[in-house]
Amino acid sequence: MPSLSLESTVLSPRIASILLSLALISGCSGPGSPSQTTSKGPANSGSTKVSLQSLRIADPRPMKDYTRDRFAHWNKAGSNCDVRDTVLERDGKNINKTGCNITGGEWFSVYDGQTLTDPLKVDIDHMVPLANAWRSGADVWDDKKRSAFANDLERPQLRAVSASSNRSKGDQDPSQWKPPSKDFWCQYAQEWIAVKSFWELTVTKDEKAALTEMLGTCS
Repeated sequence: MPSLSLESTVLSPRIASILLSLALISGCSGPGSPSQTTSKGPANSGSTKVSLQSLRIADPRPMKDYTRDRFAHWNKAGSNCDVRDTVLERDGKNINKTGCNITGGEWFSVYDGQTLTDPLKVDIDHMVPLANAWRSGADVWDDKKRSAFANDLERPQLRAVSASSNRSKGDQDPSQWKPPSKDFWCQYAQEWIAVKSFWELTVTKDEKAALTEMLGTCS
């Protein structure tokens, strides 16, 4: 996991903006009940805009040597449960399970407004897809750091959504794919920026323009 050094009382503008964004991380309001939108995300659009401006713009890096296996995910998360189980339980309500196996419940997919009751129709989306992270700088990380990114429960990186919306999104950034539900654009942009800021990933010019557009929907 990346760490921020506070050896000096004078912080660079980039580090200061990241700290400000992280300090304001909380559960944003959005479609669905509070229990269905519990991924942590920045609540202040002003601080998010500052964080967006601090992100470095760069062309996508090559996909050479990329595989999802370089981002080992669904790590164990206590009592033999894994991260996927944890997110399914966190983002759902009326959860039924056998041991760690989620057998039923209800999930509201904020991307497309679907309410799902079959866990087999629920995917755990990586807010910043693994392949996008690779193109944004994760290609130079070691596999331990990539795994920490893929299992990040502290930032708004993991969310239970409909399988159809997750697969429609694929590895695309906001200039290529936005949630069908425009009501979620504000929070989607905030969460994308929070993840990229913390992990110090780059954005493309088109990606930054799309995020700016989406932040324009924040009330």
